[in-house]
Amino acid sequence: MRILLLSAYDAASHRQWRQGLVAHLSECVWTVLTLPDRFFSWRIRGNALSWVAEQAEILKQPYDLIIATSMVDLATLKGLVPALAATPALLYFHENQFAYPESGHAHSSVEAQITSIYSAMAADRLLFNSAYNRKTFLQGAKALLKKMPDHAPLSVIEVLEQKSAVLAVPVEQICFEQNERRGDQPVTLVWNHRWEYDKGPERLYLVLKELSRCRLDFEIHILGQQFRKRPDAFAMIRTEFATQIKTWGYIENRNSYLQILRQSDIVFSTALHDFQGLAMLEAMAAGCVPVAPKRLAYPEYIPASLLADSYEHDAGQDAIAIASMIIHVADNVAQCRGNIPDFSGRSWTPMAEAYRSEIGLLATP
Repeated sequence: MRILLLSAYDAASHRQWRQGLVAHLSECVWTVLTLPDRFFSWRIRGNALSWVAEQAEILKQPYDLIIATSMVDLATLKGLVPALAATPALLYFHENQFAYPESGHAHSSVEAQITSIYSAMAADRLLFNSAYNRKTFLQGAKALLKKMPDHAPLSVIEVLEQKSAVLAVPVEQICFEQNERRGDQPVTLVWNHRWEYDKGPERLYLVLKELSRCRLDFEIHILGQQFRKRPDAFAMIRTEFATQIKTWGYIENRNSYLQILRQSDIVFSTALHDFQGLAMLEAMAAGCVPVAPKRLAYPEYIPASLLADSYEHDAGQDAIAIASMIIHVADNVAQCRGNIPDFSGRSWTPMAEAYRSEIGLLATP
């Protein structure tokens, strides 16, 4: 089976997902085309043009199936490459362009949103990494189409819903290895998210302030991908909590990163935007107790007893709620860890079969 795999904005989680597909479905013959994860606005509208200009011979080859991320302008690509026009296509949504926070994020735009609708219409199957992602895409697409002054094709939404399903990005098997936890203090926290506005760095700062006010004895690893421009909150955190910070910044070595997770007690999120939360899932697999606000995709896999009340529009109250849950868990780490459900079924080994089934339904070898 010959598959053309397209990743138009090959961010870390996209790369991890596509590499897992190729590795665990090795019976397929894969041709992979990617573009770097930069210049978002140009990339979201220009990826089809770039590939047609640079990869024409590869695109003209015969394929049984196209698998593309939702960043790919699939409708345009199929229109520009006649050889791909009739090839079945599966579109995978790591995220959607309708559910970003209203401020502070440059990626939310009508142009990107409507391009994703066209791509979804051009695909034969839509897969989303969480039910939250699927729901917000369909709701957002419907709301956008309703803004059309006339000839609004609202029937499109029902068609997209019928050909869509949820299939998460699997967790790498190596993440499920765990160390014996030490029971002494201080409690070790992990915050392992991208250093951008939508992950709530200001709320992270407020959480740490509240933990200190409540005199919790803690140390923390603040990890995650960094960018040239970072929110001011990180400078404040590094100054005010220098004695509690054990690790600061992105860990390039994968094994070193996982070792930190295995040695930590609690992983938490302050995010305003997270379509699945792979960083949380990896830390949970490594044995960390998760704490997150009751929003986004988190209720789909984190027990209700570990979810803090959500105050999306009140950073102060949100931080107090998250800090209170962290303190509760810190006082009962062993018990809370025992209450985490077994989610080994989210690893690549069992989930590869679900991907194989989806591919089998579409491909025409």
